[in-house]
Amino acid sequence: MAGKAAGNVYNITPEQSEMIRSYALDRGWSIGEAPYARYRISGEKLTIISYLSGKLVVQGANAPDFVSFILEPEILKTWNAGIQDTAGAAPDEFSPHGGIDESGKGDFFGPLVIAGCCVNEDTASLLRGLGVCDSKQVSSGKRITQLAQGIRRIVGSAHTVVMIKPETYNRLYSEIGNLNRLLAWGHARVIENLLAAVPDCPRMLSDKFGNESLIRRALMTRGRSIKLDQQVRAESDVAVAAASILARDGFLYAMNKLSEEIGVELPRGGGSKVRSVGRQLLAGQGKEVFEKCAKLHFKTYSELLNENF
Repeated sequence: MAGKAAGNVYNITPEQSEMIRSYALDRGWSIGEAPYARYRISGEKLTIISYLSGKLVVQGANAPDFVSFILEPEILKTWNAGIQDTAGAAPDEFSPHGGIDESGKGDFFGPLVIAGCCVNEDTASLLRGLGVCDSKQVSSGKRITQLAQGIRRIVGSAHTVVMIKPETYNRLYSEIGNLNRLLAWGHARVIENLLAAVPDCPRMLSDKFGNESLIRRALMTRGRSIKLDQQVRAESDVAVAAASILARDGFLYAMNKLSEEIGVELPRGGGSKVRSVGRQLLAGQGKEVFEKCAKLHFKTYSELLNENF
C-alpha cells in the first residue's frame, strides 16, 4: 500500500514482547487481539503484532523509526540481530501478491502438485505468525498438514492446488516433451485459478525454473496482463512459502492414497529405497503399474526395466 513500509519480521523472546507492550501502554497506543498473537498494537502510522510463535511483525509508515530508535537499540539491544533473513525475498512481501510453488517434481513416485496463494498485508502477517516457511524446512508430515489447514483458514478462497496425477503427467510429458514446459503449463493454470478468486491481484511470484515466456505463452486471457516475477529462493517470500506448504500437503495426501491403491507404501524421492520398491512392483504387478504411480521419463524407470529384461 502507498505510504507504508514493507513489514519487518523479528524473532523475539516473551520478555521482549512484554517490553514492547509496556512501551505501547506508556504512549497510549491501542492494544488489541489478533489470531495466533499475544497482541496487536496500533500506534501512530504503525502496527505491531507479537505472535505466540515468537515472531514480531512491524508495519506502517513509521515502522523504520520504531525499529531504528526503539526496537533495536532499546529492546533487542543490538542492530539488525533479530531480523529474519529474507535474502532473495521480494522487498514488499506484505503487499498484495500471489506466490506459486510445486511439490513432487523430483519424486519418481506420485503426482506433480502445483499450488498458489494470494496474500495482502493482513493475511501475510497472519501467515508469518502461524510459522509458515518453505516446506523443505518442515520435516514432519503432520506439521505440514497443520500448517496447510491454518493457511486455508487464513486466506480462504485465495488459494488453489492443481494436482497432476501420474497418468495425466505422463500423457502431458509425452505431448510436451520438456519438464520446464510442463511446469509452465501448471503454473499458468494456477495463476488463472487464483485470478478467478482474486481478480485484482497485481503480481505473481515463483521460483525461477525457466524463461518467463514459457508461462506467458501458457496463460489464457485472464492472466496475460499479470506481472510475473521469478527469482532464486523465492520460498523466502511468505506467499510462495504458503504455496509450497499447500503443494507439499497435496503431494503427501496423494502419496498416501496411491500407496493404498497400489498396495505398497511408495517412498518419496529417488534413492535406493525407491529402486527397491520399484523392483518389488515390477516383479509383482508388471511394468503397467508404473503408468499410474510413477513418472515414466525418469531415468529410474528405464534402469528398472533394463535390470528386469
